[in-house]
Amino acid sequence: MFQYIIKSGMLCALAACLLTACEPQEKDEFELGALPNAQQLSFTMTPSAASANVIEFKSTTPFNGVVVWDLGNNAKAKGNTAVGEYPFAGTYEVSYAIYTEGGSATITQNLVIANDDLSLLSHPLYTVLTGGADAVNGKTWVFDQYHSGHFGVGPAASLKPEWWAAGPNDKLDCSLYTNEFTFKQVGVEMTWVNNGSVYTNGAGKAGLEALGFGPSVVPPAGDFDVAYQPKALYHYSLSTSDSTLVLSDGAFFGHYAGTSTYKILSITKDEMYVKCMSTVESGNGWWYRLIPKELNVKPVVPTKAVPLSEGFETEKPKVVFATEDMGDLTSAAYQNPAPVPFNESAAVYLYQKKAGVAYSNISHVVSGYKFDLTKQNQITMKVFIPSYNDYVTENAVAGDWVSNKVLQKSVAVKLQNNELGTSAYTTQVEVMKNDLPTDQWVELTFDFSAAANRTDLDKILIQFGTEGHNGGGIFFFDDFKFAE
Repeated sequence: MFQYIIKSGMLCALAACLLTACEPQEKDEFELGALPNAQQLSFTMTPSAASANVIEFKSTTPFNGVVVWDLGNNAKAKGNTAVGEYPFAGTYEVSYAIYTEGGSATITQNLVIANDDLSLLSHPLYTVLTGGADAVNGKTWVFDQYHSGHFGVGPAASLKPEWWAAGPNDKLDCSLYTNEFTFKQVGVEMTWVNNGSVYTNGAGKAGLEALGFGPSVVPPAGDFDVAYQPKALYHYSLSTSDSTLVLSDGAFFGHYAGTSTYKILSITKDEMYVKCMSTVESGNGWWYRLIPKELNVKPVVPTKAVPLSEGFETEKPKVVFATEDMGDLTSAAYQNPAPVPFNESAAVYLYQKKAGVAYSNISHVVSGYKFDLTKQNQITMKVFIPSYNDYVTENAVAGDWVSNKVLQKSVAVKLQNNELGTSAYTTQVEVMKNDLPTDQWVELTFDFSAAANRTDLDKILIQFGTEGHNGGGIFFFDDFKFAE
């Protein structure tokens, strides 16, 4: 047995030596980090069977590395093979680079396309993107600002923006919606106009500054608007095989993520949904939904007087309140802490203002209509303010503008326009009840008749204890009603 093990080990060692001997010496050197040079690099360019204007590229360099292509038609690719489409005759400079542990090297070759092949432009992708060859003025696309999901972020490998997606008009107060992109089929041209700024986050701002763009400001929508004047004319490439759209000269869809390459996930004559991989934040993907400019019209939403009421007694409530930065004890079906004759309900809503955050709240948004405050403008509810909360200690506040630092025996009801997203507070209507009695149920009425002329409100927000400070506390309410 021992002899067998020795023989087996010798055979394995011999095999390893033979395998090593069979490997090209160049590969061993580059695996060890040798610096490549241009004389060692090579690649082929072969017309495809489908068209002499569709070229197949293949790396023939005799060692491994990461291959990056610039196909000379505004398209880039990565990998040992690539495919490029060239609708127009001309000479295109193709760049081939290989990256190894030891460094990188680059070579270029001129690709000569003898004749036009305009059939490549007749693909449905070109038609819906540009309006077709007969659309001499092209087709102009803008962000679909009035509908949810037109702008979002998530993991690069995800199929959708899992982390965050914009609501209607969520980025109204920044430069994003001012961007317009006109694509023409003839000449594969694109024009980009904006108000002189582009939108981005902190990483994108740093990337733009490194390229010489600025200054920047913080708009009400948050993040940054960076001064950026587009060029008079751009071009684009569109790969019909994988629906990849590449904009020339560093152009991008108004939101800077460090890339000009977009994957068209879906496209019709009325909508284009694209995704890009951020190069300024590794692992992030961004999603954009654009529509033709003429379709970007604010929907007409009717006003209605629809009574709302909720007593929190049923398994499926009629009025569901969404929570924002609420404490873990928050519950829409909590045992009544004081089931006395004024309110003998078995279940009530426990509202926990979370300690350590400044803006706990709950809210309800109606769908398909706005509040008709000429007919329906009274909100009533029963509230219970416990005496055991700390109404004395001063707390940290959100900023110098916050004068109150103490948890209050109060409740505020606010009506907002949900279309404004994070800026909804800027046009809200608020009624607050202060200095409420403790350890007893009281019924409150919030009168919004003074806002009867407003036709843009569709969100009810409730806030106990006042906002802006980090104090926490427990509150209860019940028998919520919104009626005439």
